[in-house]
Amino acid sequence: MLPGELTSNQFLGYPPRARQLATDNLALLKKLPLVFLPLLLREVKAYDWKFPAEQNEVDVQFAFLNSLSEDDLRRLMEGFSQIQISPELSQLDWVNSPEVFSHYFAAALWATNQNDAFRTASISYVNEYRRSAPVQPLPVKRLTMVVVGQGVQETRYPVFRRLRGHGVSYSAVDPGNGLERLLAAATARAHAHPIPFAHWYVDGGSPVKTTDSGLTCMSYESLSPLRVAVLREMRTIMRMSKGPEKTERLLAGLEPGQFEASVHTEDPILSHFQLSIFAEGSGTQFYSTTFAQWTAHELLRRAQPLTALVRFAPRQVQRPMDEMMADSGENFPVDPEGSLVDADMGAYYIWLNQRRLGESNQASFLAWFEGHRQAIAISPSLPAGTESHEPTSIARLLETVT
Repeated sequence: MLPGELTSNQFLGYPPRARQLATDNLALLKKLPLVFLPLLLREVKAYDWKFPAEQNEVDVQFAFLNSLSEDDLRRLMEGFSQIQISPELSQLDWVNSPEVFSHYFAAALWATNQNDAFRTASISYVNEYRRSAPVQPLPVKRLTMVVVGQGVQETRYPVFRRLRGHGVSYSAVDPGNGLERLLAAATARAHAHPIPFAHWYVDGGSPVKTTDSGLTCMSYESLSPLRVAVLREMRTIMRMSKGPEKTERLLAGLEPGQFEASVHTEDPILSHFQLSIFAEGSGTQFYSTTFAQWTAHELLRRAQPLTALVRFAPRQVQRPMDEMMADSGENFPVDPEGSLVDADMGAYYIWLNQRRLGESNQASFLAWFEGHRQAIAISPSLPAGTESHEPTSIARLLETVT
């Protein structure tokens, strides 16, 4: 089927808001080249489960495309129109399964040496529609807080060494009630700016109990039933599938409804997000540090929060993959020292991910070695690559970065 043959009935299998979006823009969809259209429909089909920031991104694209004249649209899509695809690929059900088309299309680009041409067309398209997007100033500058090293008593590991050149390193921080103060700061921001999915608390272990915090909370411990259920599904899929690519595709197609007893929330957007962390993340099913890092990566990329508090916890010791896949239910020992190394690298990656967001030049970042006196603060108002050995507190550091 070609794009020009689309009808509204072909979107009946889409979720309600996605179906409405597709039918409202049917005239536009019929004008788009076959190479480009399934990639856009992949975003449309998932519209109901996207965070507000992601939905806005899709809305901006449609507003931009609809604003173009016929000639301007043709010129914008020219790079995509020149990409050649096989008859087999074009005959896939790219309306109802655009994610399957995307999977095979990516492989076809490499096999036919058209990857550079597609990348060039994609970059040009993204630059064009983002230039058209209205700039909405943030109500408050972003703040990301990372806590590492839970359970570590003594160490010679040089924590935060990758971040030191970008902010002020502190060596005399009073650790008393440090986590509670960070959580209180996140809660205060959530109450001051009550925006859905704008304020998060992610814990790699057992979370601090929060009451009416206004935060979206996720923890490795509370999501354990879902994690175990996904792990069992992984074992089933791996036994029946043929190769890692098919396994990955089947896992990405899982839905919260398949794990109803294990889902931790009734919010459909959050339940889809939680499932994606375990179904699509690599290692999130086994290691709490990977869970914390990947969850932070995805929420920064997708939800684009104003506030994020991410706390790393000790992960289990490394074991052979077969043992971890078996999920025997045993309580394996943890590795606090190795987890500190993981978390330290994770903190650096989280800072890099924050820098990719809008108004990143005004954002602040604070990382603290839990229970210890080391911390680092990064903010446009602080001198990069400096040190402070003066006694201070977590509350004072928060005042400095906010």
